[in-house]
Amino acid sequence: MAEHREPGYDAEGADPLVRPYVITQGREHSDAVRLDMISVVIAARADVDEMALEPEQLRILDLCRRPQSVAEVSAHLDMPVAVVKVLLGDLISRGYVLARAPYTQQSPVNREILQAVLDGIQRL
Repeated sequence: MAEHREPGYDAEGADPLVRPYVITQGREHSDAVRLDMISVVIAARADVDEMALEPEQLRILDLCRRPQSVAEVSAHLDMPVAVVKVLLGDLISRGYVLARAPYTQQSPVNREILQAVLDGIQRL
């Protein structure tokens, strides 16, 4: 006989929306940092006070030893992007992670710099 469960509940009977709410302490976004899904994040420090961080933040730091986009971190952790943004904002505020905005059309690479790099490579 199949067991009846209410929609929105996982195998243990806990509401799946409660966990992200608890992890982010009810916050929907970071107050200090604005991140896009394609913002690149990387761990900035090796010395980490593991007792002061949540397990999810420690997992983020482990993933960010190499540059990752916010979307990649979210996918690896199987967490909503909004939750990952809040956790990353906290880590950035504490100096554990650095973030770089993605390149956009408004901030193209300078053509003269690219030409100078190409000229330097050709001289090698």
